[in-house]
Amino acid sequence: MNSSIGAQPTSEVGPQSFLERHPGERIRILVWDLPVRVFHWLLAVCFAGAYVTSGSERWRDVHATLGYTVGVLIAFRLLWAIFGTRYARLSSFAYGPRAVLSYLRSLLTRNPRHYVGHNPAGSWAIYAIVTLGITTVAAGYATYNHIGGKWLEEFHQVAGNAMLAVVIVHIAGVVVSSLLHRENLPKAMLTGYKSGHPGEAIRGSRWAAAVLLAGFIAAFLSGTVHLPGFSPALSLKSVATERGSSDDERRESSERGS
Repeated sequence: MNSSIGAQPTSEVGPQSFLERHPGERIRILVWDLPVRVFHWLLAVCFAGAYVTSGSERWRDVHATLGYTVGVLIAFRLLWAIFGTRYARLSSFAYGPRAVLSYLRSLLTRNPRHYVGHNPAGSWAIYAIVTLGITTVAAGYATYNHIGGKWLEEFHQVAGNAMLAVVIVHIAGVVVSSLLHRENLPKAMLTGYKSGHPGEAIRGSRWAAAVLLAGFIAAFLSGTVHLPGFSPALSLKSVATERGSSDDERRESSERGS
């Protein structure tokens, strides 16, 4: 999933929390900016929707729309990892294998290491989700536009299943970490607040960036913004039209039968 606002100091196992170096009383501080939170929950909803509709030919366009939205969200997150607030930046959760193993070992003790931002295990889950997300969306885009053949369609399915597996492991890790640290991590991703030292808080929620992100997603889904080879508005409209036509046909059939 520091001494001042800026770059985090590092140890031999990676970026280190102020609370680890200076244990003491914790207070409620703002950690996750609004764009990170909007990205997180939109990604969860869109991926879940894309996965649920993946096996239905009737909902193929909805599946593609949600899948492409996942791609747009990941593109934003990559930019925000450079230009975002302190804990949104890649530099704040650039942990190596030793840091991950050290953190996992600490979970077996009475005093697991606490990280204000993403912990090492959570950071690797983010790497995997972003990598698999890009792979799945790219393969899905090619498949939707009849590029690559059957093997690419199967690869798209494998990548999607792998991403689901990582998401499940990530959720399990969040539950375990929440219990061991006695800190509600899902709630923190809703409110933006976690336990920490006053000097570790971010300065603001970045409302403007969050509004721009939400507005771009809305424009994409409405068809105002287009991707080459795909129009979400037309696709969703066609699904609604087909569904309405099917309902009319069933109604007429029922009336003739009676």
